Amino acid sequence: MSQLFSPYTLRDLTLRNRTVVAPMCQYTAKHGYANDWHFVHLGRFALGGFGLVILEATGVNPEGRISYGDLGLWEDGQIAPLKRIVDFLHDEGSAAGIQLAHAGRKASTPIWWRGGFNETEADRASYGFEHWVPVAPSAISHNPEQLDVYQVPTALDEAGIRQTIQDFADATRRADEAGFDVVEIHGAHGYLINQFLSPIANKRTDSYGGNLENRMRFALEVTDAVRAVWPKHKPLLMRISTTDGAEGGWTVEDSQVLAKELKARGVDAIHCSSGGVATYGLKAAPLYQVAFAKAVRETGIPTIAVGLINTPEEAESILANGEADLVALARGALEDPNWPVHAHHALDGAEYDLWPKQARLRIRDKDRALGIRQPA
Repeated sequence: MSQLFSPYTLRDLTLRNRTVVAPMCQYTAKHGYANDWHFVHLGRFALGGFGLVILEATGVNPEGRISYGDLGLWEDGQIAPLKRIVDFLHDEGSAAGIQLAHAGRKASTPIWWRGGFNETEADRASYGFEHWVPVAPSAISHNPEQLDVYQVPTALDEAGIRQTIQDFADATRRADEAGFDVVEIHGAHGYLINQFLSPIANKRTDSYGGNLENRMRFALEVTDAVRAVWPKHKPLLMRISTTDGAEGGWTVEDSQVLAKELKARGVDAIHCSSGGVATYGLKAAPLYQVAFAKAVRETGIPTIAVGLINTPEEAESILANGEADLVALARGALEDPNWPVHAHHALDGAEYDLWPKQARLRIRDKDRALGIRQPA
């Protein structure tokens, strides 16, 4: 049996394998509510055999959404449509995770697949268009050359910081009520937590800015608030940008310091990505972020590797080499929602157990007739 398809346990949760669907924004919600698109989009990953499916960045308050089309979990009415998705994922053998997020200064931006604020009046009514001034650690635009996309935010005062931390905790309680197995705090990609961490975005002079300890304060206070209300038997993850990939920004060494603090506060694994500032300079390439997962794992906390991991053999080698404990796909999962069942065949031969019961014998019989994927 390959390591990729061996079970993996975090707290009381045992995943059926080590494949993860990374959060992917769909920009298809209306007023934060999940709908049939989310149900089908996410459900197919469970049918495809993934061990853990993590829902997209979900706003802990309305102004924390990247766009007006993001999912939200700031009110109780949003629980039921999410629970419907969670129940289906469970029925098909996948664990269900949700990424709780606040976009900070990168909020209130256009829906990505539209390419800009080009909605007609009919579109605005249909999609639930909203636009607002975002908040951030400092009143600095994500990209001053694109103010039509990235506004100058309002700097959060202490009351705003306290309320945002409470919003993370309240959304976590709702995530538990919806039945999620895992909460992932979004601390990556230039969104609010990452903005507090990064000296590029955080120019504060109070206890939330300046030195590394102060810049980590917001991330750690959010973590403490979430862990306090998230059941002790359920795992807590954080996704981080392991490096800003920019001069004068957050570094891998900073992430190693943060990882130790997160582990001490009850975070069970770190999902290691990168970037999020306008001056990000790393080039996407196969496995280009795996080294970040390895560096963070060296601090003693489990990690999830992500970033253009394409083949089953690449995923297996990451685990075999001790570079990470779990392997996540995003665009690869979009392209092939059945990636795990195909990878299972590639790594472990004629194995059909990951296919849904409604399909597995049909697929086996098809393979026998064609003389493929059979034991030697």
